[in-house]
Amino acid sequence: MDTRHMHYFMALAETLHFGRAAKLLHMTQPPFSRQIALIEQKLGVKLFERNSRHVTLTPAGKHFLDDCRTVIAQFDAACRDVRLVASGMKGELRFGFMMHAAHSVVPRLVQRYSEIRPDVRLVLEERTPTEIDDMLMVGKLDAAVTFAPGYSPHLRTIHLAKEKLRMIMRADHACANKRMIGPDDLCHERLIATPTSVAPTLRSAIASYFAAGGISPNFVLEPRLQHTIIKLVAEGLGVALIPESLCSMLDESLVSKPLRTAPTLDVVLCAPITSANPAVSALMDIAAQSSC
Repeated sequence: MDTRHMHYFMALAETLHFGRAAKLLHMTQPPFSRQIALIEQKLGVKLFERNSRHVTLTPAGKHFLDDCRTVIAQFDAACRDVRLVASGMKGELRFGFMMHAAHSVVPRLVQRYSEIRPDVRLVLEERTPTEIDDMLMVGKLDAAVTFAPGYSPHLRTIHLAKEKLRMIMRADHACANKRMIGPDDLCHERLIATPTSVAPTLRSAIASYFAAGGISPNFVLEPRLQHTIIKLVAEGLGVALIPESLCSMLDESLVSKPLRTAPTLDVVLCAPITSANPAVSALMDIAAQSSC
């Protein structure tokens, strides 16, 4: 039996008339009657009581009608859903982002995407830039907000924002009252920064900033996460150059200062060009519109 047989049965169960049921299905009555008999034969159950004037459902037929309605409704829903998934209107999108992007571009992207694709389940992955690169490469992420990669022909990339770096220090630091900080102010400072293995673009920008000023930076601690860097600076273990978007969350024990000729990093949305997930295209369209 298949859904076609269920439709035969339901037509008769709902009309209780062989002629009208056959007409609804664009059939003549004799072949329709044979189909009903075949259904009862396959089930080994009498579904209808019939005589020359009346057709009625047996108790088994009434129960089967309820079940058929449920099955057909589920089948129709499955057909609708598969079309929605194929069009990107439903499904799942694995979306990665750098931690500090949660303080800038990510909330706006997520909100807008959820408005136009409410039936797509967003799986949010807060990761380091290197983890994002690796996960995009192997297909564990469908799209991600990260620093602009180098030559990456396997990725579609859309520019979202520029992120300046600022210096953070304790409020009692000797430079806390300066209006602006330059590399020469930091030549003897203990620096805390994410290692190259975790955020190569960010670390390279910091190193280049000092190199341009003829300063050899003294990196003393290299935690993976920016939140940890902020905590270590608050403990007086050094100073740090961090993305500007993180400076709004500093507590009163810390201050941030602008840098002369501050390093600026491009923040982008990336997705593999070969992505088979149709839910990605709407996210990329939103990013493209916001970058115009």
